[in-house]
Amino acid sequence: MELRHLRYFIAVAEELHFGRAAEQLGISQPPLSQQIQALEEEVGARLLERTNRRVELTEAGRLFLAESRQVLQQVERAVLLARRAHQGELGELKIGFTASAPFTSTIPRSILAFRQAYPDVHLDLQELSSGQAVQALLEERVQVGLIRPVPLPETLEAVELFSEPLVAVLRADHPLAESSLDGLEIAALAEEPFVFFPRSYGTGLYDQLITLSRQAGFSPRIAQEAGEAMTIIGLVAAGLGVTMLPASFRRTRVDGVVYRTLLDPGATSSVWLVRRRDERSPLAQSFIDLLTREVAALRG
Repeated sequence: MELRHLRYFIAVAEELHFGRAAEQLGISQPPLSQQIQALEEEVGARLLERTNRRVELTEAGRLFLAESRQVLQQVERAVLLARRAHQGELGELKIGFTASAPFTSTIPRSILAFRQAYPDVHLDLQELSSGQAVQALLEERVQVGLIRPVPLPETLEAVELFSEPLVAVLRADHPLAESSLDGLEIAALAEEPFVFFPRSYGTGLYDQLITLSRQAGFSPRIAQEAGEAMTIIGLVAAGLGVTMLPASFRRTRVDGVVYRTLLDPGATSSVWLVRRRDERSPLAQSFIDLLTREVAALRG
């Protein structure tokens, strides 16, 4: 039994006339009659009563008609779902993002635009460190990563979405707070205890802190470690030290801290969009296209 047999039967059952059904289907009447007979033999029941003057459905035919319509509707739905999935309009997209990414206005705006453009796509957003996001990409647990710069294996590729300044985060009553309204160099923090991410956490900011400090002639003394940026800012407010973060964290409102732009050359941090080089998901491509358009529009 083939789908065309069901279509032929439905046409005859709706027209109750072989001639009109054949015309509707674009075939001649004798082959249509033969196909209906073959269908009845396959089913093992008479579906239509035929006389010289009229065609009628049998009880078996009425039941078979309802089921046949459902079968064809399900097939059409399956075709539509497959087509939409192929076009990147349906399914699930898994995105790993570093904690600081949502603090940049471009990322939340792009996610909202994607949800509006593809309402039937489920977004699985996973907060990870940059290193964890890279590992998740390699293990195919996510399809797209939004991270701060870290070394990447050859199997991954990155596009820089944007770059922003790095800032020093100080207690509001810190002696440097008043004298650095226009910014400061990291050398001014050489004697300060730092609150920062553990090296094992896998954030590119750790390597940047070490590099900038060494260029300024000192090694930072990390007195307290924390894995979350908001915890780090809270510990700065509690007087445990100073820290360095991307400027987008200025959007947070934490009492008792101030942000001062670092003036050192290279004191910037980028956000990268990363994926596997062999990634072929239409959903991933749709998200990447939308995000890069949003970034381009912002720059333009």
